[in-house]
Amino acid sequence: MTSPAASRLRPAWAGRNYTLLTAAAVVTNLGSHGALIAAAFAVLETGGDGGDVGLVAAARTLPLVLFLLIGGAVADRIPRHHVMVAANTLNFLSQGAFAVLILAGEPQLWQMMLLSALGGTGQAFFNPAAEGMLMASVTGEQAGRAFALFRFASQGATLSGAALGGVMVAVVGPGWVLALDAAAFAVAAAMRSFLDVSHIPPREPGGGLLADLRDGWREFTGRTWLWAIVVQFSLVNAVIVAAESVYGPQVARDSLGGAGPWGLALALYGAGMAAGALLMTRWKPRRLLLVGIVCVFPFALPPAALAVPVPVVLLCVAMFVSGLSIEVFGVSWMTALHQEIPEEKLSRVSAYDWFGSVSVVPIATALAGPAEGAFGRSGALWGCAALVVVATAAVLCVRDVRNLTRRSKPVAQGAPDGGSGPEPASAGDSADTEGPVGRLG
Repeated sequence: MTSPAASRLRPAWAGRNYTLLTAAAVVTNLGSHGALIAAAFAVLETGGDGGDVGLVAAARTLPLVLFLLIGGAVADRIPRHHVMVAANTLNFLSQGAFAVLILAGEPQLWQMMLLSALGGTGQAFFNPAAEGMLMASVTGEQAGRAFALFRFASQGATLSGAALGGVMVAVVGPGWVLALDAAAFAVAAAMRSFLDVSHIPPREPGGGLLADLRDGWREFTGRTWLWAIVVQFSLVNAVIVAAESVYGPQVARDSLGGAGPWGLALALYGAGMAAGALLMTRWKPRRLLLVGIVCVFPFALPPAALAVPVPVVLLCVAMFVSGLSIEVFGVSWMTALHQEIPEEKLSRVSAYDWFGSVSVVPIATALAGPAEGAFGRSGALWGCAALVVVATAAVLCVRDVRNLTRRSKPVAQGAPDGGSGPEPASAGDSADTEGPVGRLG
């Protein structure tokens, strides 16, 4: 799959799996971030309002919540790349059907909700498998740099995909953007089919799916820093998704000039994430989570900017700063998971992480329309910004969040909270550094 010349150009620690995972994530991010804009404007162009946009967004997120835990347990039982390929195939089919529906004209709201729900189901199985596969593809010594470079490549694709998506929605319409996203999923599925899992030890026979879920729950709840931050992001993700998927397109349409400027703002968010990832290839803070959580505060800037609303230039600055800051958190977060969670439990723990992080999103997006009616669009957006600040300040009160320290090697079979206390930094602090939140494409 990779030539000898390509092998010589890449770093020694970037093996075949890491290279394939990074390339496939680039492909899917190019398509999916334009598709997010396309889906919202497809609803608006068919006569829908903010409430309808929220319902379509909620339809995608609800099955993501319902099937995430099952997806995590399945990914720790069977080869993860099989789960990833199957999920990408489902996304290809659902997005392809969505594109045909829009291009054919007169789509119904329930049809768009159904196809969005199928896409969310695919993501529910993909996300835990992909996160576990990425973490298993690098060593502890170089994990931080690997996660940062992975995210740099992914966010570079996000930047391009969002910018092109906004322009293409304005020029050729949302249907063709959705069609390109479907093609991207097909290409990514083909690439991920070449992943090699022969180096991963065979799974020991377990006591069934429920037993695996209970085991993952014990691993999750036994680490205070882990569940505290997931609770924080259950709220942060909910209000940010509501602000950017429901209110953002409406503010863009009414005050900023439509899909093009909104696509530019999303592209600057992607640029900020790429800059943050590039920063984290060099910066390796000793107290991973303390630094990461402090960098969540700027995530309140975009909803505040939309609440005013500020000119497009200032909105783009707010999006860039929030993207950079959240990427510092994302790299620190995945480094903490990589060093503290045993490999054979990564997908299950990741599933609980994902579940907590997105479980409130369907409620928030469904209630975004009623909240706008009750408090006004500006009032609802100011509320989103305030909730980000309050939730982030609260999690800084957790001692384990402030004290978790970078290690030189991951914990192979660590007991819960084994890494939550302070400890001396390893030589040079040069070890590791990666949703909602830094998530995979």
